[in-house]
Amino acid sequence: METASLKALDDLLVTREFMEDPYPILRQLREEDPVHWSDSMGAWVLTRYDDMVTTFRDFTQYSNEGRLGRVVEYLPPERRAEFKVFEEHYRPKSLIHSDPPDHTRFRALVSKAFTPRVVESMRPRIQEIVDELLDAVQPSGRMDIIRDLAIPVPVTVISEIFGVPRSQVNQFKQWADEILAFQGVNKPAPEVIHKSQKALVEIRPYMIDLIREKKRNPAKDLVSELAAVESEGDRLTEAELVNSCITLLVAGHETTTSLLGNGIYTLLSHPDQMQLLKDEPALMPTAIEEMLRYESPIARQPRLMKQDADMGGRRIRKGETVFQMLNAANRDPAVFNDPDRFDIRRKDNRHLAFGMGIHFCVGAPLARAEGSIVFSTLLKRMPGLHLTDEKPEWEMQKPAARMLATLPVAF
Repeated sequence: METASLKALDDLLVTREFMEDPYPILRQLREEDPVHWSDSMGAWVLTRYDDMVTTFRDFTQYSNEGRLGRVVEYLPPERRAEFKVFEEHYRPKSLIHSDPPDHTRFRALVSKAFTPRVVESMRPRIQEIVDELLDAVQPSGRMDIIRDLAIPVPVTVISEIFGVPRSQVNQFKQWADEILAFQGVNKPAPEVIHKSQKALVEIRPYMIDLIREKKRNPAKDLVSELAAVESEGDRLTEAELVNSCITLLVAGHETTTSLLGNGIYTLLSHPDQMQLLKDEPALMPTAIEEMLRYESPIARQPRLMKQDADMGGRRIRKGETVFQMLNAANRDPAVFNDPDRFDIRRKDNRHLAFGMGIHFCVGAPLARAEGSIVFSTLLKRMPGLHLTDEKPEWEMQKPAARMLATLPVAF
C-alpha cells in the first residue's frame, strides 16, 4: 500500500463519511494494513478478528486499566491541569477499567445482578415498559424509534436495577451522553473533555448521595448491594464504589440503545429477513445475534499497552493505545461466510459485539432480553412498520458507538 493512499485512508477514520458507513474503509484496512498506526486517531487500529481475540485474551499486554484517563496526556501541562477532576475520576479501578485480580473481584460483585435467572424475572417489567411507550405513540401511527423506544427502554430498566428514581432518568441520560463523548479517539478536543468533566462534576455528588441513602435505607437494587459490600470492609473502597456505579449506570444502557435502533433499522432495510422473522418467531435468538454482528453496537474499544508486543509484523510499544475495531472483526471473511450479508439463520455466529473471555459484557443477558421483547412486540403491534426516511441520521458525537441519532418510522 502506498504511503499517500495510506494517509488518505487514515484521514477518513475521523470523518462523517466513516461514521455513516465504516465498512468499505475497514475492509480496505483489514486487507491492506490490518495493524495500522493511525495519526488521525493517535493509536493503533486493528481490523482482523483473530488479532482482536488476542487483545481480549492477553490482558498482561493489552490492558483495560488506565485506558480512559490517559486521553489528556497529549495536552501541555498547563492545559492538562484543567482536567484534574477528570483524571481523578478515572484513576480508581472499576469493572471495565481494570485487569485481574481487581477485575475478578468487581465482576463477582456485579454479575449476580445480571444472571439469566434474574434477567428472566425482569421480563414482565420490561414488557410493561415497552407497552407503555408504544401505547403513547400508537394513536399517531408514527414514532422515532430512537427517541421513543430505543433510549427510554434500557435507560428505564438500568435505572430501576440501580434504584435511581424515575424522575431522574432524563438527567441521568444527559450525563451519560456527555461522559461518553470523549471516548473512541485517543486525542479528543479539549472542549469535548470539558463537557465530560462537567458531567462528572455533576453526577459524582449525586451518586455519593444515592450511595449514602442506600446505606441508610437499603432496598432491593444493585447500589444497595454494592454499598453494603463496601461497608463490610476491604472489598470495595468508596472511590471504587462511586466509580463503578457511575460506569455501570452510564454503560449499562448505551449498548442496548444501539442494539434496538440498529436492529430495527437493519430489519426494515432487509424486508425479506423481517418477513422471515414474522413467519418464524423462533428465529429471534439467532436474529439478535446476527443484528449484533452485522451492526455492532460498540464500534471500537481501546486497550492500553502494558509492555511491548508484536502483532501483524508491527512492533507496538508499551504505553501506546490499540483500538479494537469490533465492527471490522465482525465482518471478517476469515471467520464469517459472506460477512456483508444479513442472515438471521446464520449459524456458528461467534461475533465479538459483547467482547469475549473475562471481559465479556456482564449485561449481555439483559440486552438480549430487552431486544427480544422490543422486536417481538413491535412486529406484533405495529403492522406495516416502515421507514419514513431511507437514510436516517447516524450519531456523530460518540465515535466509540455505532448508533443511530434518529430513526423515524410509520405503521
